[in-house]
Amino acid sequence: MTVLELIEAGARQLEAAGVAYGHGTTNAFDEAAWLVLWRLGLPLDDLDSVSNKPVAQADSGLVATLFEARIATRKPAAYLTREAWLQGVPFYVDERAIVPRSFIAELLAEGGIDAWLGDHTRRVLDLCTGNGSLAVLAALAYPDVRVDAADLSPDALEVARINVARHGLQERITLLASDGLCAVRGPYDLILCNPPYVNAQSMATLPAEYRAEPAMALAGGADGMDFIRQLLRDAPPCMSEDAVLVLEIGNERANFEAAFPALPVFWLDTSAGEDQVLLVERATLTQALARDRPPV
Repeated sequence: MTVLELIEAGARQLEAAGVAYGHGTTNAFDEAAWLVLWRLGLPLDDLDSVSNKPVAQADSGLVATLFEARIATRKPAAYLTREAWLQGVPFYVDERAIVPRSFIAELLAEGGIDAWLGDHTRRVLDLCTGNGSLAVLAALAYPDVRVDAADLSPDALEVARINVARHGLQERITLLASDGLCAVRGPYDLILCNPPYVNAQSMATLPAEYRAEPAMALAGGADGMDFIRQLLRDAPPCMSEDAVLVLEIGNERANFEAAFPALPVFWLDTSAGEDQVLLVERATLTQALARDRPPV
């Protein structure tokens, strides 16, 4: 059996088992390719060069065991391989932290927020850092900045520490234990945040793959806005004069606009459209608070 044949057989298995995707892949073939190539120690980004490579029977057995684990446990593939990729950058991940998949990563890599940045952009906060991937990508995208990466979960921060060290960024990224903004060290010129925003109804129907992740990284209360309400109240004192907040809200745009109807924001274009990530300027938040109409 060749590599490609093994992938195609694995994809059929995954489809028949009804597994869920969304943790780095969106379909059975890509998920199967990830598992096969990883298990065989082959390049994950060059299937064409190895697709006709014969696979020894012993290696086929190892692949079969991995597929069995994926189906039986319903864990995301990243938890089985202990690795996830964002914008071509590898990150360690395990069950202590959410699998990284933020669309903010695209904006950092492709310059999608650069119009709001400049020479004044020196201090960055990655709030709800999880495994630290956005903090690392920010440090790689902007070599002159220093980044604080904050999270409430000690376990997630341990995973983030692995990734900061993996990319040699210990001198530029500082990990902070903080419940929201309460223990950060602003003011910051840029705040990135991929917070818990899944509304209660959606949480109740999540596939098992998502329930394998830490619930505190996902659940955002009845309308998904609990953390975000507090964040927008607390953010201005933690921001420099020209600072901006980049906030991911997933599929919750309707709930965001219902919760903050008078708050002007910029919706940013990502591969998932213009509903997933927004940007708000400090001046806008400050004005909303000064009007005695806080964005809550």
